Amino acid sequence: MVEVISSLTARRMTLAAQGFAQARPKTAGRKQVMQTISRLGVLQIDSVNVVSRTHYLPLFSRLGHYPRDLLEDLAWGKTPELFEYWMHEASLAPWSTQALMRWRMEDAAKGVGTWKGVAHFLNHRRDFVDRVRDEIDVRGPMPASELALGAKGKGGWWGWSEGKRALECLFWAGEITAATRRGTFERVYDLPHRVHPEPVVSTETPPREAAQSELIRIAARAMGVATERDLRDYFRMNVADTKARIAELQDLGDMIPIEVAGWDQPAWTTPDAQRPSKVAANALLSPFDNLIWFRERTERMFGVKVRLEIYTPAHKRVHGYYVLPFLQGEAITARVDLKAERKAGYLAVQSAHAQPCADDRTADLLAAELHLMAKWLGLNGVKVASKGDMAGDLVRAVG
Repeated sequence: MVEVISSLTARRMTLAAQGFAQARPKTAGRKQVMQTISRLGVLQIDSVNVVSRTHYLPLFSRLGHYPRDLLEDLAWGKTPELFEYWMHEASLAPWSTQALMRWRMEDAAKGVGTWKGVAHFLNHRRDFVDRVRDEIDVRGPMPASELALGAKGKGGWWGWSEGKRALECLFWAGEITAATRRGTFERVYDLPHRVHPEPVVSTETPPREAAQSELIRIAARAMGVATERDLRDYFRMNVADTKARIAELQDLGDMIPIEVAGWDQPAWTTPDAQRPSKVAANALLSPFDNLIWFRERTERMFGVKVRLEIYTPAHKRVHGYYVLPFLQGEAITARVDLKAERKAGYLAVQSAHAQPCADDRTADLLAAELHLMAKWLGLNGVKVASKGDMAGDLVRAVG
């Protein structure tokens, strides 16, 4: 018989799985950062730097004031412990996950599923692609801006030059990899055997099904309670593969079917999933945080619609350009549109909106988190604009 749990229990299990049921450490070093990344399984990368690039923020949400250069060293230092690839979106993950993504690299090279355009370019422009790869082989690590091959781009975010397109296709197919990031967060490419540690290079490639099963395990542990769609989204797997792997893991006893009251989809958990009786976290959440990046799940879990309004015309935005929801205990109680005013030296709250679960403590708890974030970002304070139904209370709380 399938166990039935309440939606609140499911939410608490999710928060525990994501690292919000434990107190922040007094100090957070390399060990705590890697433990958090391993718990999450993957960190999404995004270039928007209005507050901070998003891959830094989930660690701040869970650890508080940690050294940002720790993540930079782990990802792009001399002895990295993370690698970059297309996992959820462009993402960072521990080296142990690299072999688990090789089936996707093979899919990209063969044009399986969504990768048809990559394979078409690799096959029909092979001579040019090989020239690009040879250029990196001879010259060493290189960003697209230094590659003097192929036609120039037409401008805009996706107006890639032919060289950039070749580099990205080679990257997706695993023929080159990301060695580091430079300047304005530009990816620098190199050959895998010059970037990957020897144990990673020598790791045998697991069968496709085994690799996918392990990715589903990672996703399930990171979410606590999850539907098939939730599990599929975490590493962006297709429907058929996800369904097959869940069924296999259920037969092995590694995934347990569970019913969540109010959810209209079957769900699964893991045998060792935590079930806290209460969660007392306070955290500002990046819009790309693992907890809320799948909008359908966020609404189902928290009863709040979270929308990214970066691409929405300014006059049509409801909450702002770069909005961070505020997790208070077990609920999302507010959202703030933030901007790091680096030259002026303060964290700007451009709007502040309350959510239905807000209470008389929300403004004070949010203010404390904003001050902590400002300090972490090296800013001198917080300034709150008058926009939003919570702005007045937040002005008072910020002081």
